Amino acid sequence: MRKPIVAIVGRPNVGKSTLFNKIAKKRVSIVDDLPGVTRDRLYWDAEWLGHEFTMIDTGGIEVDSNDFIMASVRRQAALAIEEADVILFVVDSKTGITTADEEVAALLRHANKPVILAVNKVDSIKDSEAVYEFYGLGLGEPLAVSAANLLNLGDLLDAVVAEFPPEQEAEEQDDRIKIAVIGRPNVGKSSLVNGLLGQERVIVSDIPGTTRDAIDTVLEKDGVSYVLIDTAGMRKKAKIEDESIERYSVVRSLSAVERADVVLMVLDAVDRVTEQDKKIAGYAHEAGKSLIIVVNKWDLVEKDSKTTLEYTQEIRNELAFMQYAPVLFISALTKQRVHRVLELVNYVAEQRSMRIATNVLNQVISDAVSINPTPSDKGKRLKIYYATQSGVNPPTIVFFVNDPEVMHFSYLRFLENKLRESFGFEGSPLRLVVRGKKDKEE
Repeated sequence: MRKPIVAIVGRPNVGKSTLFNKIAKKRVSIVDDLPGVTRDRLYWDAEWLGHEFTMIDTGGIEVDSNDFIMASVRRQAALAIEEADVILFVVDSKTGITTADEEVAALLRHANKPVILAVNKVDSIKDSEAVYEFYGLGLGEPLAVSAANLLNLGDLLDAVVAEFPPEQEAEEQDDRIKIAVIGRPNVGKSSLVNGLLGQERVIVSDIPGTTRDAIDTVLEKDGVSYVLIDTAGMRKKAKIEDESIERYSVVRSLSAVERADVVLMVLDAVDRVTEQDKKIAGYAHEAGKSLIIVVNKWDLVEKDSKTTLEYTQEIRNELAFMQYAPVLFISALTKQRVHRVLELVNYVAEQRSMRIATNVLNQVISDAVSINPTPSDKGKRLKIYYATQSGVNPPTIVFFVNDPEVMHFSYLRFLENKLRESFGFEGSPLRLVVRGKKDKEE
């Protein structure tokens, strides 16, 4: 199920990023601090009172000059409004209402999205008196907060989660393979989707997707049903020429990734791997989705006998956290190898749902330990009692040991490599969980 998206908007220096960072810190006890991999602070998965959501820091509404204030405000705010389920609008109690605040408020009043107005930097009684001024923005009751001092942060989050869309009942069993096509703008996502649909010519129907009116397209091939999940590349392109569109390519991939079984990460063969590619791929990896790296525009690259190998090695180096993902070189324009995409999707979907018998799994672990003995720390050697697969999608392996602290990261990586050598799990991240003797007894 897709997590609600909360976009934090506001002009620079109102404390928006401070608020974002406070919510994302463990000391506030409302976030699961996932490994960063390739993430920056643009977005973060958080939780409050059992409600999981994704925060989006819009980076500030930058106003270059008074001449361009209207255009700048609209470019930044419109993108956040489009993607979010709830808007958290941050203003500054010490400066009062500004022209930029009024412009954003005007957009939000017509957005048909829930808006929470947070008046930040309320650090004293004098500051709290200034809160009443912000009723003039016409966005309902302003909430006084101090991001720096964590004042009223809980009340603010209560107000945010209260506006989340109602949780849908668990979806019925759906055997269709859900595919999300993600990547930076202009890497050929739409061309790839159109190539898949046009080539097969068996579109069954268009069905409603998420609550934000995305459209999923159903495709059948050789008796297998697929759902192509709407992404930014499949939507009507925004009529905005601005670098912020590039920045929001990560944001626009979030919902599609959450709902997918298999993710096609599309790269541009000419541009190679960019930092933005790493951010987008990192989200899919951390979400535990099966991944296929699709290198598009391969027809534009001058090649010799070593080009494919060199490109593959470069991708492995740049996306080191995705060594498990197969790489496919295509040209959506000429249809070169496009037919192989669904073949790979079928394969990684099978790998993602594979279950290994406990006795077979433990034999592999035993063989691995005999090759490379378990590590020790301060005279205490790690003992692996047994391992079992606790889940699929993604495959999750639980190791029961005498002391989890002795399980070094490098040895866990060694075990993962041995599991992949024996069983494959190609295209899918592996979740490896280490539990202690107490957990074993329980």
